[in-house]
Amino acid sequence: MNQRPATPRFQSIAVEATIATESARITDAKLRALFANCYPNTLDTTVFHRDDEQGRPDTFVITGDIHALWLRDSTAQVWPYLPLAADDAALARMIAGLVRRQTHCILIDPYANAFNDGPGDSEWKTDHTEMKPDLHERKWELDSLCYAIRLAHGYWQATRDSDVFDADVFDQDWLAAMELAVATMIAQQRKTGPGPYRFARTTHWQSDTLPCNGWGNPLKPVGLIASMFRPSDDACVFGFLVPSNHFAVVSLRQLADLLDQHYPGHQLASRSRELADEVDAALQAHAIVTHPEYGRIWAYEVDGCGNALLMDDANVPSLLSLPYLGVCLENEEVYANTRRFVLSGSNPWHFRSSDGRISGIGSPHTLVPRIWPMSIILRALTSRDAGEIRECLTMLVNSDGGSGLMHESFMPDDPSDFTRAWFAWANTLFGELVLKVVQEQPALLSEHYAREGV
Repeated sequence: MNQRPATPRFQSIAVEATIATESARITDAKLRALFANCYPNTLDTTVFHRDDEQGRPDTFVITGDIHALWLRDSTAQVWPYLPLAADDAALARMIAGLVRRQTHCILIDPYANAFNDGPGDSEWKTDHTEMKPDLHERKWELDSLCYAIRLAHGYWQATRDSDVFDADVFDQDWLAAMELAVATMIAQQRKTGPGPYRFARTTHWQSDTLPCNGWGNPLKPVGLIASMFRPSDDACVFGFLVPSNHFAVVSLRQLADLLDQHYPGHQLASRSRELADEVDAALQAHAIVTHPEYGRIWAYEVDGCGNALLMDDANVPSLLSLPYLGVCLENEEVYANTRRFVLSGSNPWHFRSSDGRISGIGSPHTLVPRIWPMSIILRALTSRDAGEIRECLTMLVNSDGGSGLMHESFMPDDPSDFTRAWFAWANTLFGELVLKVVQEQPALLSEHYAREGV
């Protein structure tokens, strides 16, 4: 089983103490080792933190085996450390540096999903879109901007440190970045046309480019926000991606709360709330469909014309993840129905091993029939049922392929056949799950999960 590197990229006293304390409570040796390896994986392997020439924090967080910063991944990778930031000044400063870096990324291009560490080269520099040297990739994914807001809001809640919002302290313009983010969302409601964003790629991979000369499939403006790509970086079929629109509602309201705190009376707060309310109403009117078996459920994508795609993808935001993102409670009727749908064979991207021991949601990004550990983790994170959480932990313990880490995806009948040996988001998310079990279902830590021959 892999062990942690001898020299971490970033050392956190609070994280180390948490690993020591909680590992002592875990009876199962493999679960204990997975937690000790996975929870600090972002800090151990992906964080490049420094102070700039003026002594201000700057943090660049790569995804793992891809040496670029995704707004989505970088937020999710540090998210489980936020509860510890108030008691660890170095950790708080590292996360503040990421908020600052994300602010600059948005100001460079609010439509980009992934960034280089300054001007550099990219394998996607020849994409047919407005590429810049600072960009690794320019796929418009609504959730990217939402994640940046989520991180800023989560950092403020955890630390009450207002410096990241103060241009005089960090010589940054967080407010300008947020104004640009909201303006981009409004433009992508497409009420007066498709907006400025187009994307095409010379590729044989259908989901890596957009149809209709780079504009995406036609949409009817109904108040929803178009997202040309999913959080998997795959192109949408219908451009109104429902989980991302739900995430936008939550994020816009969080942004308004931040503005009330740091820029009281600013008109962007009311504009954010108005947009959130409009998108929320549009979701209720256009994103719920009636399934013949499961009743009223959320569609995954819609086009405003009455067409809907019924599925779920493992990447977050997903339909399964809605309670995790603060969209709804687990027992709300439409979500509960949707959850039963996405965890069943009716979801074309839900797969199961031949012996039935392992099941989960995959993604077109990794083709049939690979399961993503992230989907199993999110199933547990959005459950209050001890039996279901136990089942998820068992599957996770038995699906690492002997590596001691989580991966992007694996084959249900052979977990040693996995993609992305170094995928920090999945690793840290697993650590977040274990800590949630510590708080809510501690008895599960005294059980044994490994099974021979799995």
